Amino acid sequence: MFAQRRGDAEIFLDLGFGIFLGFEFWNLGFVSPAARARLRHPMWAFIFRRVLQMLAILVVVVSGTFLLMRLAPGSPFAQERKLDPATERLWNERYHLDGSLTVQLGYYWKNLLRGDLGESLKYKNRGVAEIIAYALPKSAAIGLIALALALTAGIVTGSLAAARHNTAVDRALMLTALAGICLPAFLIAPLAALVFAIWLGWLPVAGWGGLSRLVLPAVCLAAPYAAYCSRLMRTSMLEVLGQDFIRTARAKGLAERTVLYRHALKLAILPLVSYAGPLAANVLTGSMVVETIFNIPGLGPFFVNSVLNRDVFLVGGTALVYLVILVTLNTAVDVGYTLLDKRIRLW
Repeated sequence: MFAQRRGDAEIFLDLGFGIFLGFEFWNLGFVSPAARARLRHPMWAFIFRRVLQMLAILVVVVSGTFLLMRLAPGSPFAQERKLDPATERLWNERYHLDGSLTVQLGYYWKNLLRGDLGESLKYKNRGVAEIIAYALPKSAAIGLIALALALTAGIVTGSLAAARHNTAVDRALMLTALAGICLPAFLIAPLAALVFAIWLGWLPVAGWGGLSRLVLPAVCLAAPYAAYCSRLMRTSMLEVLGQDFIRTARAKGLAERTVLYRHALKLAILPLVSYAGPLAANVLTGSMVVETIFNIPGLGPFFVNSVLNRDVFLVGGTALVYLVILVTLNTAVDVGYTLLDKRIRLW
């Protein structure tokens, strides 16, 4: 017990010493006056506030996730053959899951502050950080392609539908977008694999490795998001095209293409930029349905299986990664707002 308390005290001492050194570096002049002035810029103050908010959100969400997983019925050590109580007690003691909920949460946060995400309870001898490092790059590779496809298709088709408002082109594009929203991924993915991989033989059916194996998963993952982006872009573009400065630009004799893409697009794209933050977080962290159908060892199946198996440490680790990506991208989107529209001030 004494050794445990000493280890906890050392953590806080190291943290306090690190903060003290930071202040000393600042006060003794190791940080140049120009760098200090840049750090006092209102934008950096806004980012610093966002970082503090992110830390508060992380504490709440990670703690809530841990407690909910521990309160859920079932045991992470459950097997087809029931364990005897003595063996299950030993497993709980090994992973510090034998005390009260507050004690368990305290051990979990102590390990997190040390940078230790824990060990998976189902994937034996594999750490959570190891699993995330293995699976996240695969999900991110597909997600980046899907994100580019979704945003590009949404901007182009939404702008075209707005420019051809109440025409056959507008109706056809919006009908296609509605179909993309309504059709679930577990229907689109098998149909795409059947048509383009089995019948036509243009692309591999499933698996990981090579750019050709990323096409079908990325397109299936991007399809519903591209439909949302298209409808959002159309609505925003129609609103912008009805403003006075657009009528002035047309009265000056500017070409419709110039009015649309040089003047209207900058404002019309702002709602899409706002949606791009959570969209990127969703596609970069993987899709359980798409990755399972195309047999891709991404983060999505690991996360879903960890919830089903009550693997509390893997659930917490994946939730932590998702939350950090989401908050970081939302902060980047807010900063990008001010670059696209100078009238917006966030600091």
